[in-house]
Amino acid sequence: MSVLEARDYALLAAEAASDKKAIDLVVLEVGPMLVITDFFVIATGSSDRQVHAIADGIERRLRDAGLRAIGHEGEREAKWILIDFGEIVVHVFQPEEREFYRLEKLWSDVEHLALPDPAADPEAELAAKPVAAIAEPVGS
Repeated sequence: MSVLEARDYALLAAEAASDKKAIDLVVLEVGPMLVITDFFVIATGSSDRQVHAIADGIERRLRDAGLRAIGHEGEREAKWILIDFGEIVVHVFQPEEREFYRLEKLWSDVEHLALPDPAADPEAELAAKPVAAIAEPVGS
């Protein structure tokens, strides 16, 4: 398996978070201003259980792609889980913590990477709709 670039890993982390229904996904290229990492991936989950699921999904996806985490923080309370992969750092918040820390505002002058539009994938579009909206009426 080939080694991906840091940008690719960051986008892969965002994709994994999206697969776990994370909201407000942001990928920031902080490397030009911060010497310790190149990208922040920021996501929000609605509960401690979802925050754990998002963080676990990201870690699993990146490990499968050849990148292992070198540090974790916040797993016990799951209000803000930080996973350090070296070139990328993942932040998975619950809404209150994300609003309090406002990392996007702190890093507002860095590049925000464009994320793929899940609506461009017909399967993702169907998955996002309630079953009643895509099911045909019975007896038609």
